[in-house]
Amino acid sequence: MKIAVTYDNGEVFQHFGKTENFKVYEVEDNKIISSEVISSNGSGHGALAGVLADQGVDVLICGGLGGGAQTALAEAGIEVCAGAAGDTDKAVQDYLDGTLEDAGVTCDHHHEEGHSCGDHEEGHSCGGDCGGGCHGCGTPQIILEGKNAGKTVRVHYTGTFNDGTKFDSSYDRGEPLEFISGAGMMIKGFDKAVVDMEVGDVVDIHLMPEDAYGMANPDAVFSVQISELPGSEELEEGQQVYLQNAMGQPFPVKVVSKENGVITFDANHEMAGKELNFKIELVEIC
Repeated sequence: MKIAVTYDNGEVFQHFGKTENFKVYEVEDNKIISSEVISSNGSGHGALAGVLADQGVDVLICGGLGGGAQTALAEAGIEVCAGAAGDTDKAVQDYLDGTLEDAGVTCDHHHEEGHSCGDHEEGHSCGGDCGGGCHGCGTPQIILEGKNAGKTVRVHYTGTFNDGTKFDSSYDRGEPLEFISGAGMMIKGFDKAVVDMEVGDVVDIHLMPEDAYGMANPDAVFSVQISELPGSEELEEGQQVYLQNAMGQPFPVKVVSKENGVITFDANHEMAGKELNFKIELVEIC
């Protein structure tokens, strides 16, 4: 197993797309056996994913990264643990110990709000910190009871709104979704449905917002003076971006408006307040 960390003078560099170096760790039996610092060769986001893939990297630990980088890393099959800071050696050891908290800038479809989510191209990814279901990047905490709780499962699904509009489908992508059942990696209603299914079962579920992405919180809409947020002058209305909280951890927001020197963001999940329907097929229990 190989773990790469964005690297600058022994510390986790906070901007994946601008990192000049990675420190790559070779791990066996959950122990670090060697490490080396490699150059990023001035590559851009997509090319950086290729640099890591060429090195055989399985996991990336970093500060923050954007949607394009998330997509490129996901396509390269590289797991991301974002929001890390401080000493790189300690970050890797914390990851191996299961105590490195993931700010969740990357995740798969329909993960529980507070996990992190991939790009926002399809409009239903999520972000935040690990929340109640994730004890650490490598150690999920099982929070539901059921025959599949704690087991890795693979499911196919189709998601629709109440008017029948399809918003997502693993069938369309030709690849089942894989996750640990009962660990809070998925939205509550989805996870509850799968935790007691048998292989081959197909179920149809209707989820109210409280079992999906919750209701929209008006307090999650906030405004900032453009002059106080470097780079915000280049943002456009409707754009999905990441800001950093007081702890330096990235979280996703949508630009609602820009006017009179003020930019307004909405940190609510795009699915907040919506009723969702899923057809779920349990394909495999790994």
